Amino acid sequence: MPWRGPEYEGEFPSLGWAVAEWIEAHCVVPDREDAGEAFILSDEQLRFLVHHYRLKPTATEARWQTAWQYTRSLLVKPQKWGKAPITSAMICAEAVGDVLFAGWDADGEPVARPWPTPIIQVTAYSEDQTDNIWKVLLPMIQMGPLADIIPDTGETRINLPGQGWVEPVTSKALSRLGARITFAPQDETGTWVSPNMRYLADTQYRGLSGTGGRAMLTTNAWDLAENSVAQQIAEAGEATDYVDHVQAPSTLSYTNRRDRHKIHEVVYGDSALKLNRKGERVSGWVDLERIEIDAGKLVQKDPNQAARFYGNRPSMGSGQWMPDGAWTSKLEVRDRPKSVPVCAGFDGSDKDDWTGIRLETLDRHQFTPVYHNDERRTIWNPAIWPGHQIPRSEVMAAWDDIFANYDVVRAYLDPPLWGSEISHLQGKYGDKVVIEWPTYRLNPMHAALESFKIDVTNPDSDFTHDDCQFTEQHIRNAVERARGVATDPNGLRRQTYILGKANGTTQKIDLAMSSVLAHEAVSDAIAAGDLGKRKQPEISTTFYGFT
Repeated sequence: MPWRGPEYEGEFPSLGWAVAEWIEAHCVVPDREDAGEAFILSDEQLRFLVHHYRLKPTATEARWQTAWQYTRSLLVKPQKWGKAPITSAMICAEAVGDVLFAGWDADGEPVARPWPTPIIQVTAYSEDQTDNIWKVLLPMIQMGPLADIIPDTGETRINLPGQGWVEPVTSKALSRLGARITFAPQDETGTWVSPNMRYLADTQYRGLSGTGGRAMLTTNAWDLAENSVAQQIAEAGEATDYVDHVQAPSTLSYTNRRDRHKIHEVVYGDSALKLNRKGERVSGWVDLERIEIDAGKLVQKDPNQAARFYGNRPSMGSGQWMPDGAWTSKLEVRDRPKSVPVCAGFDGSDKDDWTGIRLETLDRHQFTPVYHNDERRTIWNPAIWPGHQIPRSEVMAAWDDIFANYDVVRAYLDPPLWGSEISHLQGKYGDKVVIEWPTYRLNPMHAALESFKIDVTNPDSDFTHDDCQFTEQHIRNAVERARGVATDPNGLRRQTYILGKANGTTQKIDLAMSSVLAHEAVSDAIAAGDLGKRKQPEISTTFYGFT
């Protein structure tokens, strides 16, 4: 029979409950004063397990390989939260426990069985990182009930019943990647940025797809400039990836000590040490007072690194253009009546970078419009189009829709590679409206960037924006590239900059440029008084969910 169905709102089928019971019955605490005692999962660890082993309600025993809701799970937690122990416990379960879906019982509950030949690769960038897992895994086996089930443990390999094994793998051991692995715990994937590590990750994922196995990734928060494996998975938002990444509200500043304490309370959760009135430990293991001491020191030297390691916040390593939290603080999903006066910004490419159009109303609300019966966003990623080239006819169709639906006061377009198309738009809609705005001009570009940044970071400004996740990513990817000293209109000499990509060619910033141009067009239109004929709104359309 199929799953019995939910008994309470939000319930879903999962083998995680049974796996948790197995872990607590077989695994032991590997070190410290509680070494050798039963390993009892915290609520947060249990929640991760239940989601990792979540099943589709329609799962069948015959197709057990596709029974899972998720093929990968990513656990993003701060320093000392306890990623290694939960990883080691899951390795034990995958090695000899009942972790594979084997149908439903007569009551509609899931049934499990063990892997016949489990092959597990504990994977990290370096041997030091795999040792972090191995030094927890060995005593978890050797000091408890599992010692009788898994007697053959070693420093470089654990032999399992059924001719399976557990082994450490690093970027230096690519020759081991041909094994038909059944489970891949991948440690510190926020540091997996080299081609070797990306190749290693992709190879393991391909291997798992052939056996029906799955991956579990752990990491601290990542450097946004590096575009790591963990970052790519987290930002992709694939329905088959489970991401457990608890973050405190972005309004809390990590450099403020009081805010920092609140952040630590949120991200450390039930791993935080709690004492009773007698000063005796009740739960948890992380002393937040000690975390504050270490984090406070690191904040003085490198606040972004401190926020990543202890605050669980992805951030830029250096050169970040838009401060953390500034963009999200201006989020406002609102009605955008068609026919209202707007200004547009356009940054175009041919085949490597993205192309996008952003609009901004005269009351300074910016958004990504839609075209083609309101079904497509005005964002073009060449990777998903034939030949990996921007579809110029689509872009021009989008412009026609925009001019048909809105009162376009000004449109600033960056001309390189799009000169002919811009001339066509000028002939059709007027060169007083469609205006070339070259972004390679240093002084005007720097001034536009600073104007936009000030309005985004100023809590008293009227600027707001929509929930376009691609624009948010491009804003976040942008870093400042110094371009010398120049004299501003007031005669003051100042350091200028342009925007660059945080990580070579992989992290795009094109929608950030479109946003800056749209904002500059609004500012210039207001200053010039050329708002054009205002039309009364005809259709109110709110685009929720375009993320």
